[in-house]
Amino acid sequence: MNISVTISGSTAKLSLAGRFDFNVHRVFRDAYYALLQNNEIKTLEMDLAAVEYLDSSALGMLLLSRERAEAAGKQITLLRPTPTVKQILEIANFGKLFTIL
Repeated sequence: MNISVTISGSTAKLSLAGRFDFNVHRVFRDAYYALLQNNEIKTLEMDLAAVEYLDSSALGMLLLSRERAEAAGKQITLLRPTPTVKQILEIANFGKLFTIL
C-alpha cells in the first residue's frame, strides 16, 4: 500500500492506495502517528478512494488510530471509500465510530 500525506491548515489527509492489510501495519502506524504528534493538526482525513482491499486487520488498525487520535484530541474522517470498502465498513458498523464521507 502507498500512503501520501498532504497538510492544509489544521487538516492532514492520508491518501491510501492498494491493499490495506496486516502487511502495512507499520507503514500505516508511522504515517498517522507522526501527524498525531503535530499540535497544529486537528483533523486527519483518510482518503480510501484507491483502496482496493481491506481486511479485518485493517479495521483493527483504523480502530487503533481512532483511539490514539481521540487521546490526542484529534478527529479522524474516512473519505470516499470504494463500494466494496464502504460495504465492509457498514457491516462493521464503522459509521457509528467514524464520520464517513
